Amino acid sequence: MTGERGVRRPGRVLTALLCALTAAGLYGCSGSGPSEPSPRPTTAPATPATPATPATGISPFTGLPAKPAPVLAVKIDNVPAARPHTGLGAADLVYVEQVEGGVTRLLAVYSSHLPGLTGPVRSARESDIALLGDFDHPALAYSGAQTALTPLLRAAPLDLLTESSAPQAFRRSAQRPAPHNLYVSPGRALAAAPGAGDARDIGLRFGPAPPGGTPVTTSTVLYPAARYTFTWSPADRAWHVAMDGREARATDTGPLTPETVVVQHVTIRPSRFHDRFGSVSPYSETVGSGTALVLRDGRAHEARWSRPSAGSGTTFTTPAGAPLPFAPGQTWIVLAPRS
Repeated sequence: MTGERGVRRPGRVLTALLCALTAAGLYGCSGSGPSEPSPRPTTAPATPATPATPATGISPFTGLPAKPAPVLAVKIDNVPAARPHTGLGAADLVYVEQVEGGVTRLLAVYSSHLPGLTGPVRSARESDIALLGDFDHPALAYSGAQTALTPLLRAAPLDLLTESSAPQAFRRSAQRPAPHNLYVSPGRALAAAPGAGDARDIGLRFGPAPPGGTPVTTSTVLYPAARYTFTWSPADRAWHVAMDGREARATDTGPLTPETVVVQHVTIRPSRFHDRFGSVSPYSETVGSGTALVLRDGRAHEARWSRPSAGSGTTFTTPAGAPLPFAPGQTWIVLAPRS
């Protein structure tokens, strides 16, 4: 089944060949539903602001072979009560965003592979609108949003999917309490969003490791009330993810192991919105430029990121300005506070 580790990991062999050749918290619903989801068996840019077109038949999100397919973004809960997650192993990209109280939520982007279910699904934030501006009218599955934010979401180039608008795509787990029990079927979600655009170039580049870098075995990112640690596994040729000191796993694929981790330093400021308890929602500024740390192949590479406008794509370069390619496969982009 698509989304299983056995589906994505064979891409590592293809990777070697390719490289050689080249608001609010959830307004939780009570009540029960289905039980918890069970396990289921390059070309460099001419300039940073003008990315080149990836090779035909290669995913612009992973650098691996993939057919053109629509994009679905899913906003995912990430407090301890929401773990372990489901479906994250099949995501092409996973973004980490700070929310109220200094904790984080995830924005998982799917196109190459669709798991049977993913979640738990939670509410959207203003940051999601700008972040998804690089994508071509993607579908966004989320649990809801603060009333004042809803008009902005509806005005954005997004196909919005909630339990109310696409009930056939969502299910509730009887084994978890609300609001940590809402899951979405990506296949059914995209069927309810026929206008969702296919994956397109968003500025990322994939290929052989650049020269230099510093050997690292672990790297930690701190938020006010959350901690991520990425540990290099030579056997897996990937980074094992830990959240708040515990190994991060998916119910359907096991440990979460992205090939590339990007720690993108951004300004995190108060937004215009707040949750139902009065806490102001943070806003992560992803348009602009700044520094980053790219983790791949057991090494850390200092980088610069640039995104001149909400639709221009985000490019990552060395401090000298050369394109900095990622390792083909899944990428996590951690939107970390500027130091």
